[in-house]
Amino acid sequence: MKKLYRSRHNKVIAGVFGGLGEYWGVDPVLLRLGFILLTLFTHLVPEIVVYAIATLVLPKNPHIGQDA
Repeated sequence: MKKLYRSRHNKVIAGVFGGLGEYWGVDPVLLRLGFILLTLFTHLVPEIVVYAIATLVLPKNPHIGQDA
């Protein structure tokens, strides 16, 4: 069973999108671009709050060799 973790290696800020990309099998760059566009169109606040919550709630991947 797959678990959602923050990535230890594929990260720019906290590894949230790296972890989501690994979990869904999607390139994290696409997730980051979508996040930036959504943030620009909705004036920043909702996405920043969700990202901060995800950073606090999602644990880092305990298996260092498993994430890219």
